[in-house]
Amino acid sequence: MSAPSPATVETVLHHIDAGLDASRARLFDLLRIPSISAQPAHAADCQRAADWVREQLAGLGFTVAVRPTPGHPVVVAQHPGPAGYTGPHVLFYGHYDVQPVDPLALWHTPPFEPQLVDGPHGKRFVARGAVDDKGQSMMFMEALRAWHDAGGGIPARLTLVIEGEEEVGSVNLEPFLVANKDALKSDIALISDTGMWDIDTPAVTTRLRGMAYFEVTLKAANRDLHSGLFGGSALNPINALTHILGELADADGHIQLPGFYDGVKPITNAQRAQWDALHFDEAAFLGGIGLTKPVGERGYSALERLWARPTADINGIWGGYTGPGSKTVIASEASAKVSFRLVADQDPEQVFAQFQRFVTERLPEGATVTFQTHSASQGIEVNTDQPWVRAALDVLGAEYGRPAVLMGCGGSVPVVSSLHRVLGIDTLLMGFGLDDDQIHSPNEKFEQRCFHKGMRSHARLLAKFAGG
Repeated sequence: MSAPSPATVETVLHHIDAGLDASRARLFDLLRIPSISAQPAHAADCQRAADWVREQLAGLGFTVAVRPTPGHPVVVAQHPGPAGYTGPHVLFYGHYDVQPVDPLALWHTPPFEPQLVDGPHGKRFVARGAVDDKGQSMMFMEALRAWHDAGGGIPARLTLVIEGEEEVGSVNLEPFLVANKDALKSDIALISDTGMWDIDTPAVTTRLRGMAYFEVTLKAANRDLHSGLFGGSALNPINALTHILGELADADGHIQLPGFYDGVKPITNAQRAQWDALHFDEAAFLGGIGLTKPVGERGYSALERLWARPTADINGIWGGYTGPGSKTVIASEASAKVSFRLVADQDPEQVFAQFQRFVTERLPEGATVTFQTHSASQGIEVNTDQPWVRAALDVLGAEYGRPAVLMGCGGSVPVVSSLHRVLGIDTLLMGFGLDDDQIHSPNEKFEQRCFHKGMRSHARLLAKFAGG
């Protein structure tokens, strides 16, 4: 099969332009479903979101099933493409679940009542899930709709996997991939859950940091104690835990776990030159969140620290009395959640062992400790010397009228390593989010311009797939 003609591609792009309001309305329908995967009270909403996605894809001629897991369901949709198709079998991954909305009081409008509001770049959508990842998944589905309605049919062989547990670590996805390995086998994966360099400059993400996320609990006395009667004699586990965690990094920002940097490779001179050419303004980056002074490992550039170096962060810590007023208590236990962002070749299981050793070696006499793993995924570095990276760069350059950049991302997309490990396929990361989209925060938003151009870019990419 030959590639679609330029005229057909233009017809599809024009259809996307003319149908922007209808595409937005469909996205808003999905955004109204409060599919918060972390909260059991919203389990039915997660099922409703999966059913909504199934209905949309079935209407485009896909064979679709909502597949149960021990948690929230996975939507699997497949289309053989046109007769005579010789291009790659593409697996598109997205997720319909969203983060909790807390703190609700900081939202300007209800998080599941999507708003179309004015911003400095034109209209924007405000709602939980607007960009992460309902909006970005819908870009691809709406590109499919345009090909179905105006381009003569779906132009490529496709499998779509839209899951409902990404925001809680995708704990059931890898077993699902293993159990359905033969049915899901593809040539390349495509994910839109990443970002652009800026609103005018598209990007292909070529590296992601992995994640090792643990919970640690220190216990001492067999009950909470009066700090006047026992203070000065009884071990305070909050003091002990904060002291231990305070030693995670030295004054230069180097993480102190034994063996933590084993396997961490420096970036190449070519990568450094490419990143330097982006002229990243760290002062402006921090200024947008109310900060002025950067932190992290001394001796590395801002982009190296954000994209190519591992980190350690205490994400939550608690124990004792935290209510209003005072209660002079020495708590019997204290807990913390600690995450490590990892780069390629770091093993999350090894980091867990290193963290356990670090804590237990510093454990004061009289205390006991327990650990729990919440998530573990490896960092990813994409091979940029493959045809679909070049295809993405081509279509983004055509859509935006300027070259796309190759960039890193400090966040994690655990499914990328799962797809490589289980299905043996690489992933093309072509996303359209921006740094100020307030992902996971109140007032999450997605620029309509990014949504619109994302649909057009995916429509162009589908034509590239169809050309083999």
